[in-house]
Amino acid sequence: MTAVFSHGRLRLYLLRLLDDGPKHGYELIRLLEERFLGLYAPSAGTIYPRLQRLEAEGLVSHTAGGGRKTYSITDAGRGELRQRADELAVLEADIAASVADLSTLAGQERGESSGATRDLKREVNGATRRTRWEPPAPPPRPASSDGPDADLLDEFDKRLAAFAAEVGRLARARRFSDTQLRTATRLLDGTLDGLRRLLR
Repeated sequence: MTAVFSHGRLRLYLLRLLDDGPKHGYELIRLLEERFLGLYAPSAGTIYPRLQRLEAEGLVSHTAGGGRKTYSITDAGRGELRQRADELAVLEADIAASVADLSTLAGQERGESSGATRDLKREVNGATRRTRWEPPAPPPRPASSDGPDADLLDEFDKRLAAFAAEVGRLARARRFSDTQLRTATRLLDGTLDGLRRLLR
């Protein structure tokens, strides 16, 4: 967790986010990631236990539907926000300073690669404008019975195609920032590397 949220301050900020309206845990994670320009995102293991504690204290409540819990701030939670308004203002200022520091650090790390990232982003955008991306068809399966179960291979192929289609859809949306594009590329490289190690 980023140092700006030490000493229970994440708890206060979650109340602040819920004061804007009900949200489920993933939305809170995404809002925090956006607030930090994609340079920090809390894990589910950080967010959900705090939401449970806030609920146990009567500061939030939840409703369940569609397989997920949606959290809402209670009157008691709003009362705590009012009582801690000065602390919240300091926290907002600290977050802004932290984001500025993280952005500076990320900019230094990018260095010369930022130009290459912009070029790559332009190429991806140009390619997606010229053609609609479709995932490659899975290779034909060998007739040998020595390999993995055919049903498992079919399921793997379906999931791989769905994954590739979703990545293509996101690329076509053309909403990547330089930071997000760099992070997405690293994630894809890491996933491929992990699969190569698994299949050795």
